[in-house]
Amino acid sequence: MAGRSQPALRGFPPVIDRAVERLILGSFPSETSLAAAQYYAHPRNQFWRLLGDLVSEPLASLPYRQRLQCVLAHRLGIWDVLDACDREGSGDASIRNQKANQFARLRRLAPRLHAVAFNGQAAGRYAAEFGTAGFRTTVLPSSSPAHAGRSYEQKLTLWRSWWAATARQGPG
Repeated sequence: MAGRSQPALRGFPPVIDRAVERLILGSFPSETSLAAAQYYAHPRNQFWRLLGDLVSEPLASLPYRQRLQCVLAHRLGIWDVLDACDREGSGDASIRNQKANQFARLRRLAPRLHAVAFNGQAAGRYAAEFGTAGFRTTVLPSSSPAHAGRSYEQKLTLWRSWWAATARQGPG
């Protein structure tokens, strides 16, 4: 029996540094994001708007590099649960031959990290793994345009609740 081939698609490196306290994990970049080599590049994805409203910064209107700098300035990291996979289209349901990212290195990369949010249910399947590792976990409603079951305001309320609940008080 032949072994599984290596996945055709590769994700992005984490946006993280040693000051990061909170991390948002998506599932895997969309076709649009892969083509642009940017997290959440699809124009209808609400990620940058949601995050901008959380940190009171106009993230959606900033150039990509500035977005990432601003995210890190707010001690927030971005990554995906999957490092590689096969997929036709952008839907999480069509992901096959998946390979998870190496999460064991998170403590070394971001020693202050204490809270991990998952952007949608597909990413949220990894929440138990992070909870067992001692991180506070939350599965947030997806920012993807494919998940229109909640209004923007409903999503923002839940994202804000996570942001407030995971804020560190005083010097960390």
